[in-house]
Amino acid sequence: MIKISSVTLTAMALLTPYLFAQEKGHEGHDHDDHTEKTHDHVKEMAGPNEGRILTSTEPHVEFFVTPERKVKITFIDEDGKALPLDGQTVSAIGGDRSSPTRMVFEKDGESLVSDKALPEGKLVPIILQIKTAPDADNVTEKFNVDFSDCPTCEHVEYACTCEH
Repeated sequence: MIKISSVTLTAMALLTPYLFAQEKGHEGHDHDDHTEKTHDHVKEMAGPNEGRILTSTEPHVEFFVTPERKVKITFIDEDGKALPLDGQTVSAIGGDRSSPTRMVFEKDGESLVSDKALPEGKLVPIILQIKTAPDADNVTEKFNVDFSDCPTCEHVEYACTCEH
């Protein structure tokens, strides 16, 4: 049997929130490169299409679902403005595991748009593979696209910018 002292337990209790406070995907991320804007600011702002901001890549990405339920990906600068596309690629798998919808993306202006629509439903799981440059590693984002109305702002939950 392993014995753990009360000092060790207290240290673990105090350090656990600190260890998990850093945003996912930002290990080794140089925050000195940012201007006065923080990732909290990015979470509160909407992108050029008023979609969800994903901060696991540099540059950050806006995830937006069109009225036709196609996924629109836009790479954005620190002010939330669209950046020109330059070799970025995205792929996605969404919906039910037994019958997933696989999406490839094509350039549409300054964005990448999926060839297929997200499956029907209010809560759709999705896995995105994002490559910010031809020689960059893939970054994986997994989340549920929640189409429920936010109770405190005008956005649907997946793109909500309020702090409820």
